[in-house]
Amino acid sequence: MTRFFAHTGSAADKSDWQTLAEHLGNVGELAGAFARIFGAEAMGQAGGRLHDLGKYTDRFQQRLCGGPPVDHATWGAVVACRKYQSLGHLLAYGIAGHHAGLANGEERGERSPLRERMASELPALDPQWQQEMPLPDALLPPEGFRPDRARGGFQQAFLARMVFSCVVDGDFLDTEAYYRRLDSSQRLSRGSAVSLFQLREKLDQHLADLPAEGEVNSLRGEILRAARGKAGLSQGLFSLTVPTGGGKTLASLAFALDHALAHGLRRVIYVIPFTSVVEQTAAVFRQSFGDLGEQAVLEHHSAFVDDPGQAREARDKLALAMENWDWPVVVTTSVQFFESLFASRPSRCRKLHNIAGSVVILDEAQALPLAQLRPCVAALDELARNYRTSIVLCTATQPALSERDFSGGFAQVEELAPDPARLFRALERVAVRHIGEVDDAALAARFAASPQALCIVNSRRHARELYQAIRHLPGARHLTTLMCARHRSQALAEIKTDLRQGRPVRLVATSLIEAGVDIDFPTVWRADAGLDAVAQAAGRCNREGRRAARDSEVLVFRNPAWPPPPELRQAAQAAAETLRHHPGSPLDQDAIRGYFTQLYWDKGERALDKNGLLALLSACRVHNLPMERLDSDFRMIESALQPVIVPFDDAAREALAKLAYAEGCGQLARALQPYLVQIPRRAFDALRAAGAIQPVNSSRFGDQFMQLLNPALYDAEHGLSWDDPTFVEAEKNVW
Repeated sequence: MTRFFAHTGSAADKSDWQTLAEHLGNVGELAGAFARIFGAEAMGQAGGRLHDLGKYTDRFQQRLCGGPPVDHATWGAVVACRKYQSLGHLLAYGIAGHHAGLANGEERGERSPLRERMASELPALDPQWQQEMPLPDALLPPEGFRPDRARGGFQQAFLARMVFSCVVDGDFLDTEAYYRRLDSSQRLSRGSAVSLFQLREKLDQHLADLPAEGEVNSLRGEILRAARGKAGLSQGLFSLTVPTGGGKTLASLAFALDHALAHGLRRVIYVIPFTSVVEQTAAVFRQSFGDLGEQAVLEHHSAFVDDPGQAREARDKLALAMENWDWPVVVTTSVQFFESLFASRPSRCRKLHNIAGSVVILDEAQALPLAQLRPCVAALDELARNYRTSIVLCTATQPALSERDFSGGFAQVEELAPDPARLFRALERVAVRHIGEVDDAALAARFAASPQALCIVNSRRHARELYQAIRHLPGARHLTTLMCARHRSQALAEIKTDLRQGRPVRLVATSLIEAGVDIDFPTVWRADAGLDAVAQAAGRCNREGRRAARDSEVLVFRNPAWPPPPELRQAAQAAAETLRHHPGSPLDQDAIRGYFTQLYWDKGERALDKNGLLALLSACRVHNLPMERLDSDFRMIESALQPVIVPFDDAAREALAKLAYAEGCGQLARALQPYLVQIPRRAFDALRAAGAIQPVNSSRFGDQFMQLLNPALYDAEHGLSWDDPTFVEAEKNVW
């Protein structure tokens, strides 16, 4: 009988303890199976078998009986490097970091660098491991791997992180399964059992029931047929360039399901730049899948962290309920998707192997942040090149991402839409022009003369002040991300009803309304912004094509008191220049391409990789990969926002009440996502200092779930306010 164990049970004689050989064998099999999709089965298997090798020491076995902490992760990294050289070094990053996270190879960060850890003194390793845990004699690069000499360091770091994902997910799942056997009350986390074939059948039924008459519906049908007709093409990079209202959401989903089934792929991942749109897109997909919708679609926002950073022990792994995206259809944010591809923490990386062998649809592809554009493009290209992932760039304003636009751009992208230029001419519904300077007083006068109009501005503060100037007018409304998503959804439903019934609607909104909001105004005014934002604003004007294009104006203006914020200034200048050069057709494909080309030229190529990550990696070799630095330096959003939960309705209050006594947070976190308001750290700290917010179940989840306590700071017109939190005497249960 072995004397080496991985996890403790409850029996004094250790009869229900999990043996180390069983755990390492199971994780090796799981990790190998996960890595098989990208040809790295042997690497995954070796990483899984080595990850807890340091538990073959007397000191760790004493730890299981209450002894002091001991490093059990480094021994596997040492053996991997000794046995497998370069590929072993890639494994070593993940093995050594399977609890604390990936460290840099040589540069010191918050974690000790890998070289330093492997040079440290370790407890003696018992030779019994060699009999109980056989390893492959040699490792080869992943089958079919296509190296790119110009991106060698990038590819090595990417592969190390993908194999790390396989190992940590296998570790979580086997540990979870073991403790589930001990405690029958615990439910094992599993993905959906629904197949992509079943979902395609349901989607076909839904599409057959959609209206087909009319010019717009006829064009939508043409786009759908064209996209599906190319589903048999080889895997790679695709674009779906469709004007607003052309049905790109369902067309891209239909292509993705057909393409996945044609090539034996496993899931569809829909990536959206705006958290506010994730919920409604997931709802559209669930409706399209009928009675299978709830079992098929997983939403994963980035608002809550994946774990509360509590104890790392195995029992806690079970309770934390981290997602691994083992679902047929995943709807997530750009922040969650891309930051995970550069992450170092196990909880963020766990899902990465499930991106391989998928179709990834990038909705509103033009919204990729310019400061991280080249790393994002490199990651997408690598997924398509070596991880059996097909990418669909889905937008009305296709960004210029080819290799002729900047170094490292895409070599070849296949267009799925039939003649995009013709589609844009056929679906042209608005007249766009720049009207120069317009201040808030003039905007208020325009609102007074226009019973139904939308004005989109660049900041929440400006939206609030402009709304104050028109709130006396009939139908004055205000939409901002300071309202929780559930509140905005209710407000939008009321606005749509008023518009349909001809009642006044004078709406001031931030750019949130430009993303996936199906709303139709006769007139739209847009504060200076990029041409892609102007095009999105135009999608809220004459959306259904009921009016002549010449009578449906999108008027771009410059407000001297509210200039574009610094991050939008160059985009606004490039847009203004494009509008001057293309006065008759500023939203056609030539104008859009010219706009992006001009913007990239103005920015300069170095600004498209603000922190120089690709240059950094080009100088790295396998022994000094900056794994932790990539995580800290790659941020889709520069200013970090903090989520506050608003107890907006009974459903939110019920979920918060359950959370106060919960052991795990997965389901409750998803239930609370529609009630979040994201605010700057400064505001968050001020509210906390005033006692206006406080954590829920902090002993279990730390500061992860911060609840607003006093309703005086949240109202129906403005959402959350923190201008002067010091007057609030927060009390519990005041909602």
